[in-house]
Order: sequence, then C-alpha cells, then structure tokens
Amino acid sequence: MTSFRVLDCEDIAWFRADPEMPSAARGAAATLARRIGLEAYRASEVALAVTEAATNLQRHATDGALLLRVLRTPDRAGVEFVTVDTGPGMADVEAALADGTSTAGTLGIGLGAVARLADVFDIHSVPGRGTVIAAQFWAREAVAETAGVQPSVASGLTRPISGETTCGDAWAVRVDPGTDHDPRSGAAPSASSPEPAILVMLCDGLGHGPMAALAGEAAVTAFRRSTARHPEGLLRDIHTALRGTRGGAVAVARIEPGTQRLLYCGIGNVSGVLLGPDSRNGLLSAPGIVGQQMRSLRTFELPLKPGRTLVMHSDGLTERWKADDVPGLLRHTPAVMAGQLLREAGVRRDDAGIVVVKGAW
Repeated sequence: MTSFRVLDCEDIAWFRADPEMPSAARGAAATLARRIGLEAYRASEVALAVTEAATNLQRHATDGALLLRVLRTPDRAGVEFVTVDTGPGMADVEAALADGTSTAGTLGIGLGAVARLADVFDIHSVPGRGTVIAAQFWAREAVAETAGVQPSVASGLTRPISGETTCGDAWAVRVDPGTDHDPRSGAAPSASSPEPAILVMLCDGLGHGPMAALAGEAAVTAFRRSTARHPEGLLRDIHTALRGTRGGAVAVARIEPGTQRLLYCGIGNVSGVLLGPDSRNGLLSAPGIVGQQMRSLRTFELPLKPGRTLVMHSDGLTERWKADDVPGLLRHTPAVMAGQLLREAGVRRDDAGIVVVKGAW
C-alpha cells in the first residue's frame, strides 16, 4: 500500500530583514517551540538555528525574509522556518554547509550546524537570483519513535500584500484513503482501497486584508470537512461555504498515483501547472467567483507521468516564471520549491499564495 506524508501548516509570521529581525525571530521561535510542547533544550536549539538563519539574512541577503510556522500531524507538532532572499546566492552550497564555515557577523555555528539541528533540512541557491532554506524541528522522542522524519509530499507558502498582516490566499492538502467507488461521482468514500490519493486546494480570497482572509479560511475549513472526493464535489462544498464571504478564486486537484492521473478543476484566477524535467502543462480554470458566480464545472484530466510536480498559485505570482531559470529546482522538497517560485514570480503588489505537490510516482 502506498502512503503519503502530509502536514497541516499554521503560518505564524513573516519577518523582514532589518536590524531587529534576529532578536524578534529568536524570541518568537523560542515561544512557539515551548507553546507546542517541545522540551526546553530542543526549544533552545530551534531558537539558535532560527537566529543564525535570520542573522545571515539581515547581514548579507538582498530583500530577505523568514517565515516561522507550526507543522502538525494528527498527534505531533513541530516548528518550521523558511528563508527566502533575492541574492546574492551561493556559488558553492556544499562549502557553505561545511563545518567551520560561517559568514562574518553571525553566531558562528554555521549552516552545517543548523542542518544537523534540524530533522528535515533543504537548501537551494542560484547565484545572482537567491537562496531558499527550509528546516523542520520536531521533538527528539517523536523522531526516534518514527525512525526519522520524512518530508511532506506537499507544502505551500502565503504572503500578505505589503501593509497587511493577514493574507487572503490559503491552501490545504489532505489524503483520501481511497474507495472502491468511482471518485468522479464526488460521493463520500464507502470502502477502503489500497490506493490512496492526494487532494489539494488553493484559494485566493477576493481583495486583501481581514475580509479576504476570512474567505480563505472558510475555503480551507470546507475543504477539510467535505466528504466529497472529486474536485467538482469539493468546489461545490467550498462554493456553499463562501456564500457569506467576499468569495474568491479556487482550484482543487486530485492526484492519483495508482491510476497515474491528475484531475483538476478551477474557478477564477488560480494557475495550475504540471511540471516535469522537460515539460510544462498548464491547467485551465473557468471564469467566475466561488461563493458568488460559479456556473458549470469542468474537470480536466492529465496523465501523471513519473517525475511530475504539481504547482498551483494565485495571481499574486506572475505566470511568466520558468523552471529553467532556477536550475535544479525539481530536485528539492516542496517547501523549497515553493519558496524559490515565490521569490521568482511573486513580484506583483498583491497577496501571494503557492502550493507544490511532489512525490515518488
């Protein structure tokens, strides 16, 4: 039986690079680690790693930012940080991770030590374009019990427009354990199946600020509670949930590794791309506003060939990005891929949201 690891994410805050960033990020990381139940020594390790990453950004990166958030499984919670900058990039990442290497002005523990402190660590840097780092920290006993932590097959990032603290873009992912019933019907599962699927949703709440964020939150809640399994059924449930809000653009995808197909249905300006080493297939959405004006739905089906990655993003990211401009992108975890594409394409003055799904299918 194929199994997938997916994590719920709770974004806490973005920290922009400035002189107060390292101390602010350190304090927030320590508080967050203690709040979710990490023991004191592990919480101090999280704070140390976050401070090193933040200090590097503050002193040496161009337009750097650090995201701090909580990751959750049904019975565990961890801390993740993601850093994104627009340069100068690293010509030799392996050298930067070597013991004893630390850029002047940091704590001196170096990125190699940060990588060892983390349970999951990934870094990707393109000279002249920028660097993205993602690191997860879990309770030591939890890692020992599970014999290590495997990265989630999906991850995403949302970033509010400048001047706002809440974001109207939101995403969610969950695993459908499978059923003997045809998933095209949208009906609730009636029996177990050895072939699970991945369901993923991205919502761009109309406008900006708290009211847009309410629409995004309502979409996530409806997606998680719905018993529908087909993208069209999920979109209908989300449409109902968004009727009391501003509404938004929403897309839902279903990835079926067992049948090697992708099902996709979208309304409004959400972009979907099925990305491969030598291919890029765009996924179409129909006009409309979920929660207000949603006419006929149409689900598109594409073959899920080996090595393919699904990327979904709001119109806060331009569609003009090219994977070839970010060499080695497809070799990295979904969190780092999302960060690099946000850095590459999140150039519009708007809320921005992106989710990436990548697995061994």
